[in-house]
Amino acid sequence: MTFMNLTSFGNHVWQSTLCVGLAWLLTLAMRKNRAAVRYWIWLAASVKFLVPFSLFVSLGEQFVWRTGYTPPSFETAKPFVEAALPVASRVVDNAAPGLPLLPVILLALWLFGVGVGLLVWFRQWRDLRAVKRSAKRVELGVGIPVVSSSARLEPGVFGILKPVLLLPAGITEHLTRDQLETVLAHELCHVRRRDNLTAAIHMAVETVFWFHPLVWWIRARLIEERERACDEEVLRRANDPQTYAEGILSVCKLYLESPLTCAAGVTGADLKKRIAEILRNRMAYELDWGRRTLLIALGVLVVTGPMAVGICAPGPQVVAASTQTFDVASIKPNKTGARNSGFRRFKGGQLDATNITLKMLISFAYDVPQNQIVGGPAWIDSERYDVLAKPEESASGNPAMALTRQRTQALLADRFQLTLRKDFKILPIFELVVAKGGPKNLQPPAKEGEPDLITNGHHVGCRNASMEFFAKVFLTGQTGRPVVDKTGVEGSFDFAMDWTPDDAPPARVVADGNDERAAPTEFSGPTFFTALSQQLGLKLEAAKGPVQVFVVDHAEKASEN
Repeated sequence: MTFMNLTSFGNHVWQSTLCVGLAWLLTLAMRKNRAAVRYWIWLAASVKFLVPFSLFVSLGEQFVWRTGYTPPSFETAKPFVEAALPVASRVVDNAAPGLPLLPVILLALWLFGVGVGLLVWFRQWRDLRAVKRSAKRVELGVGIPVVSSSARLEPGVFGILKPVLLLPAGITEHLTRDQLETVLAHELCHVRRRDNLTAAIHMAVETVFWFHPLVWWIRARLIEERERACDEEVLRRANDPQTYAEGILSVCKLYLESPLTCAAGVTGADLKKRIAEILRNRMAYELDWGRRTLLIALGVLVVTGPMAVGICAPGPQVVAASTQTFDVASIKPNKTGARNSGFRRFKGGQLDATNITLKMLISFAYDVPQNQIVGGPAWIDSERYDVLAKPEESASGNPAMALTRQRTQALLADRFQLTLRKDFKILPIFELVVAKGGPKNLQPPAKEGEPDLITNGHHVGCRNASMEFFAKVFLTGQTGRPVVDKTGVEGSFDFAMDWTPDDAPPARVVADGNDERAAPTEFSGPTFFTALSQQLGLKLEAAKGPVQVFVVDHAEKASEN
């Protein structure tokens, strides 16, 4: 169980908890209506624990119609976000990630609880099954098999597909004929309502979500409303309330309560309150059109709302390569095994890169961080190439980099047979915000030009860089997840930051080809997040949001030339 799985599970539990609160409000509004209505409301709240909203979103995504609408991520119902991990844990190369301890402990506790629940239910089912096997068949002509057992248990219905009515031996000697008929009518009502099936569904919820107190509270509500619903049905069939109440009390005096919650009996719920309700014989109201419309509307909204989010979500978009091309291009596999890699020169619109992967080329060509490139064969992140490509005419000025990126797109489509598509995923992100005290050490740019930065392990120097550029180009790569600029700081600046890495390998040097800059000397100082706050007056906050990813549908290794 990863942190991402843990977060998704926590959000599902929180959303289900909100649905329990909604069910409680609905049952309050329906308190004068039939108990069967309240029972189905509570059952719907129980089933919600087994059906996450994300399932309906996924179903909606199967429809081909898409819009440019960016889907909400149910942030109001997702209070759990992945915690910010130390930077070093995300930037160490070739290191096997350690298994997080907290998710392992939580998974072990959850599995232990599930195992205990399954064991308890199995033992109770086995005991009642043994009682059923030893019982004797009796003929009462009630429409289902009836057996009599010497075990001291109350009358109850056992089984889901083939229900059997269990009666304690000698019950006919302790109840009058009218009392026995009302008790049997109660049990047959359980059969018609399929109460054993719905009880089994909630048992599954209890087993999986044993740690959630509201699940056990729902169980009590289900039993209470189930018995009231049967009581109302028995009295609706013109049975005498006094006789019916005396029959229930006689059963309680003579027999033990049923040992299994999956066997619908006659003495469940608050007995004193039930007897008072039976003797009062209050007529429950049928649902009027207003309440019926409210229930239908809420049911439709719960199902179709998440599906509508999936339908409206931006779907995959095929990425077309640019028609701009290089005049000549050389792509050669690099087998040196060297660590240093990167783009060396873009002067005049040319592309000069050494020891780079196809994923690095895609990242440059489409101006997208590597962690937002998914799919494709495994070699796109391991095979290394030296690339030298030149345009027909030397380009200059601000359009140079944009033209080089476009020509690189055409190069990838021609030499690597690359096909891409865009898609959106709800992923953990960081939001770059201004720390307390405001931004610091942001100097006006010394000269105009394209934004540029240089990194070397524990130093970053930015020139003519906006906060958006800093977040997208540097922080996204450094933290391992997309970083969105939320600072509200406008303009471009020159600034630098130094920090102490936690066993992180030195980052490659990136230059623009117009000058050669040496890596800074060793620096001992604050950690990455502390340096960001102290030196630049900025900070990163964990969040979730829709992130555009580039999906590699097809790629082939380029031939040497």
